[in-house]
Amino acid sequence: MSTIVIVVLIAVLALAALAVAVRFALRGSATGGRGLRRRFGPEYERAVVLHDGDRRAAERELAERLKRHGSLTERPLPPEAREHYLVRWAGIQEQFVDSPRRAAEAADKLVARLAEERGFPAAKAYEDQLAALSVHHAGQLDGYRRVHRAARGTGDTEEIREAVIEARSLFEELLTAGPRHAQPTRRPALPRRHAKGSVV
Repeated sequence: MSTIVIVVLIAVLALAALAVAVRFALRGSATGGRGLRRRFGPEYERAVVLHDGDRRAAERELAERLKRHGSLTERPLPPEAREHYLVRWAGIQEQFVDSPRRAAEAADKLVARLAEERGFPAAKAYEDQLAALSVHHAGQLDGYRRVHRAARGTGDTEEIREAVIEARSLFEELLTAGPRHAQPTRRPALPRRHAKGSVV
């Protein structure tokens, strides 16, 4: 009878070990290739390109970002702060007509400040702020990068306009993320300029 008990005990231990192994394998797949690709979207492909096609290196970097910033909880934004940001963005859109580059600079600073107010790393640590934003807002991050480059002197007027429009997606998501009753913001279009400087 003791032999039967030992065999049953070994079988139970083997099943428990198998269950633990399956659990770890499933957890690994959530943070591994498919899980990371789903979580980071376009940021996943960007990381692969930056690592010269080395998916493992890209996945290590993204997993590290997730480990560092995954537990970040975005702070709520009071209604008066939302209104303040909306007014400032409207001012940026008006400024674009006369000075596209300055509008891009203002948009870059405003998105960075809003991210910081929501609990992301400070704007002065741009790369760290980008890494944290990529964990929580990966789909809207490219516009922020583009407006950041435009604010530093790259791109013609049309490229700057597109960068500001794309940055607005992250701005709006940061602005409206929070309580479910928060109203989505309106997206007025930026004016276009003809070659001779007239506004479309």
